[in-house]
Amino acid sequence: MINIVLFGKPGAGKGTQAEFLKEKYNLTHISTGDVFRFNLKNDTDLGKQARVYMDAGDLVPDELTTKMLIDEVNKHPDTNGILFDGYPRTISQAEALDAFLESIGSKVDATVALEADDEILIQRLLERGKTSGRIDDQDEDKIRNRYQEYNEKTAPLMGYYNEQGKFYAVNGIGTIQEITERLSTVIDNL
Repeated sequence: MINIVLFGKPGAGKGTQAEFLKEKYNLTHISTGDVFRFNLKNDTDLGKQARVYMDAGDLVPDELTTKMLIDEVNKHPDTNGILFDGYPRTISQAEALDAFLESIGSKVDATVALEADDEILIQRLLERGKTSGRIDDQDEDKIRNRYQEYNEKTAPLMGYYNEQGKFYAVNGIGTIQEITERLSTVIDNL
């Protein structure tokens, strides 16, 4: 079983690359956004709890996010591995993920960050926003705010995983195929 955490700022190509990587390595792709949408849409107990925070304009606490993620992982007991997309986002989430994986005899094998210049990513998101319908991709100020949150909360995870020898940075600029090849080189050498 191989477990990979895929990092990158919004627009870095995590979702696109996750599709290729899950097929190539027969991994289960778990996107935090998809997990949240499922729980909210299906009005699960966890979704109801999350909605209270979201309706108040607050971030969903790490503990609740982690519960949703663990529920999702437990739905795939026979997987070859998991590709985590959008989780963990904080040190406390990373510690909770490590503890959970250890409890099932597993671990995070690698964290891979797709790196790209902010200005290039902003243009990508603004382009995506023209067709995606995502409001948060249509406003440059909102995009920059998301990057600020990433820098404050998620970027410290790079140090956390680097200390464990599990952090890899990959150039996120180029063709989809070039980026997939760079990611594959990292994964093939684990």
